[in-house]
Amino acid sequence: MRWWKALGIASFVGVAATGAVLARSERRRRSYTPDQVRERLHQRLGEAAAEPAEPPEPPSRARAWWRRRR
Repeated sequence: MRWWKALGIASFVGVAATGAVLARSERRRRSYTPDQVRERLHQRLGEAAAEPAEPPEPPSRARAWWRRRR
């Protein structure tokens, strides 16, 4: 078998596997009721609001680079 045939078969298998994964995640996403989705969004919003607004302090070398850049 030539290498290009093997590459074509591998590409076909990859596309098929990607389609299967996407279909499974779509089925999982659609299985939630609107109330469950709303509840999850409110929960994620509360978690995001609880996180600090400032980004973490960069490492020392990066900090010096940022100072020079400003």
